[in-house]
Amino acid sequence: MSLDFTGRVAIVTGAGGGLGRQHALALAARGAKVLVNDLGGAVDGSGGSVTAAQRVVDEIRSAGGEALANGASVTDFDAVQDMVRQAVDAWGRVDVLVSNAGILRDKSFAKMELADFRLVLDVHLMGAVHCCKALWPLMTQQKYGRIVLTTSSSGLYGNFGQANYGAAKMALVGLMQTLSIEGMKHDIRVNCLAPTAATRMTEALFPPDMLQAFGPEAVVPAMLVLAGRDAPTRTTLCAGAGAFEAAHVPLPQGLHVGIGPDAPEHLLAQLGAVRDRTGETVPESGAGQGANEMRLARGART
Repeated sequence: MSLDFTGRVAIVTGAGGGLGRQHALALAARGAKVLVNDLGGAVDGSGGSVTAAQRVVDEIRSAGGEALANGASVTDFDAVQDMVRQAVDAWGRVDVLVSNAGILRDKSFAKMELADFRLVLDVHLMGAVHCCKALWPLMTQQKYGRIVLTTSSSGLYGNFGQANYGAAKMALVGLMQTLSIEGMKHDIRVNCLAPTAATRMTEALFPPDMLQAFGPEAVVPAMLVLAGRDAPTRTTLCAGAGAFEAAHVPLPQGLHVGIGPDAPEHLLAQLGAVRDRTGETVPESGAGQGANEMRLARGART
């Protein structure tokens, strides 16, 4: 069960610092050739320089590994395609994508500019889409691929001031759900990672005595499992401070209330039973919801 990446090629976006840097270093330390992508901008996405990516490449090379730097913005699909070609030209294939690039434009929804909402969606959601789209034909042809999308507790559970970020991060879970189904026959496994880590984007949120415990390196084991040969698929792993949890989107058993004119009143009266989580399941696909509703409707006829 050793997590050995010898002979594998990985692309890690947003890898110039924080979580992405730790991901890139860990993959390289276990034998992967790593393309280190980072726009080199500020936390809000402004500016840009390949310097941050090159520093991580230098770290990997000084430890005896192989790495290349790339400064593409994941919002630019043409640049992302060039990034994939850079890796293929150098190493012949790409086995692993860790989609980690992201920015913050936090503000309460009432005060948030729509431009800031769109930009966060563009970087987190469309950036991941661009990377997956550019790699999908290659991974399909190889009959092998491991994709790790970085979601967040803010998407899974919400967080004040992060409507844009939370919407983008939950959208990535939806992307993962479908890509994992479509990729199954090609051994393309797609998962999500929800990290809790003290990085330049989040370190102000942690009490000083917990900064070390929540270092980004503590999230790396989950990434390695999700990116490895024996990875699961359609799994959302949460990770922080050496603790790991799996998050699910369960479907409760529900209740049939009919479709008559008084159905809204019946539903309101029975909402507690509808929300009861006893016997909930995690459907294998979106069809599971319809199948459960069909079961309830048929049961109501008997």
